[in-house]
Amino acid sequence: MLSKKTKYGLKALTFLASRDSQDPIQIAEIAESENISQKFLESILLTLRRNGFLGSKKGKGGGYYLIKEPKDIPMTAVMRILEGPIAMVPCVSLNFYEKCDDCPDEKQCSVHDLMLKVRDANLEVYRNTTLADLIPTKS
Repeated sequence: MLSKKTKYGLKALTFLASRDSQDPIQIAEIAESENISQKFLESILLTLRRNGFLGSKKGKGGGYYLIKEPKDIPMTAVMRILEGPIAMVPCVSLNFYEKCDDCPDEKQCSVHDLMLKVRDANLEVYRNTTLADLIPTKS
């Protein structure tokens, strides 16, 4: 299940990406627009800033803004930063691999095989989706 942190992070990124202007936006405006707790959103935006997706400006006219083009922000990167490993179990993780304590042989494990398929399907979607794909089309 997707955590609220990741869901809200995606909503905030999409909000910033869908704006016509790249001027900084205050946390309060994002929080109100996306119905997110401002305190929780602060933590999420700070994580995104530390990982090179957002910039911030202090003072009057300050706030957060995208520092990359939406088309250059792949969902694999966002998911790994906000959600952690994409794999549901550590023994199939590409970046966070760990052997399962309860499994003597991964090659014989039916759960391992299923989770490989789930990981690969998720990666296919995330690799082929950028923040630009999440921006609603204006009608």
